[in-house]
Amino acid sequence: MPFTLQPAEEIGLDIESTEYLKDHPGSENRWVLNFGPQHPATHTTLRLVLELDGERVARCTPHIGYLHSGFEKLGENHDYNQYVCTVSRMDYISPISNDIAWHHAVEKLFGISLTPRCKVVRTIMAELGRIQNHLLCVGAAALDLGAFTGFLYGFNEREFIYDIIDYVTGQRFHPDWTRVGGAWRDIPDDEVFSRMVRNFIDVRLPKAINDLETLLNRNRIFVDRLKGVGSITAEEAVAWSLSGPIARAAGVRRDLRKDDPYLCYEPNWDGRGADPVEFSVPIATEGDSLSRYLVRVEEIKQSARIIDQLIDNLPTGSIDSVADAKVRVPDKADVYGSIEGVIQLFEIFMHNRGWDTPVAECYGANETANGELGFYVVASGDRCAWRASTRPPSFINYQVFPKLIEGHQIADVVAILGSLNIIAAELDR
Repeated sequence: MPFTLQPAEEIGLDIESTEYLKDHPGSENRWVLNFGPQHPATHTTLRLVLELDGERVARCTPHIGYLHSGFEKLGENHDYNQYVCTVSRMDYISPISNDIAWHHAVEKLFGISLTPRCKVVRTIMAELGRIQNHLLCVGAAALDLGAFTGFLYGFNEREFIYDIIDYVTGQRFHPDWTRVGGAWRDIPDDEVFSRMVRNFIDVRLPKAINDLETLLNRNRIFVDRLKGVGSITAEEAVAWSLSGPIARAAGVRRDLRKDDPYLCYEPNWDGRGADPVEFSVPIATEGDSLSRYLVRVEEIKQSARIIDQLIDNLPTGSIDSVADAKVRVPDKADVYGSIEGVIQLFEIFMHNRGWDTPVAECYGANETANGELGFYVVASGDRCAWRASTRPPSFINYQVFPKLIEGHQIADVVAILGSLNIIAAELDR
């Protein structure tokens, strides 16, 4: 059952006392409530064991392990291109961002430089993924507090991002689009792609954000449910290793697109002196659930600003920087239409020929919607990684929930949890 209530004395919890319990040593009426894993307000398979002092949460113990995905182990058996099908399922709210982050780490390991066209297209797709993720987060934050219309404002526009991703990659939900040094295919038609993106960032998205802000930003119920709830300081955010909107809402000025730039965020990204894309990093200081909502809304606007600078100036040339036919998967037309393509495919997948993988290790990270998504890759000279460890932002961010909910009411659980935007597939890796 999602909810089971029994006295704390019968549970016999022996974990260390919280600040709330230290301040309320004589509390009675202590009960234990299981929140999830099957609960509509968790958005995913999460379990929280809440020790209650009346309506207040005296102690919270998060539990994970309900998916058992084995994502990291799969990285030892899939090659550097195949593994993209796995990483896209970690944060399934914006899978295109996962694809780009994984191959960013692999290309850093191999020392591969991308073509200007690949950098521009990947940057656009990464920012669309960020918008895609934030739209669901802020919409669901409204839904959890009773504003179903706000959810529709955010969720409807995600469908048009899916249309764009489908046009580029051939799949709507799990694109699995990137490859080492490029992509499995180029954009079918630049003009159609530009027109679709322009319509989204110029027409549809501004109206949706305006509707969302008009509905929520001065809504007394929404603001009162979030303001001052689940607060954390910048020092605490750093101590907990938080990143992304959660850390920036607390005043931590860190964004990998600025602090460790890559793609079109870095200077001279085209090799001819091009300036990095211009954007601002939203920062708040209160560190509460309302600040996390406001930071995400502003990040949506900044992502649209980045896309606006790139979409009308797509570089020409190849999207794939790996030109050697012996180290890349051949096009399907070559496989079906020539014996050379069949042989090339056979040698790569059946005889492990192709990539001359270094014996080395590397860590590469991207700034995704929920924070720093990093991959630590250990290569042993084989076509598969010897180890492929992940730094998933949801796993890091979920650990702070007991700190945020302590002393708040049961009703605040959904408000705080929604502001963290935890994706369970990143927990059980």
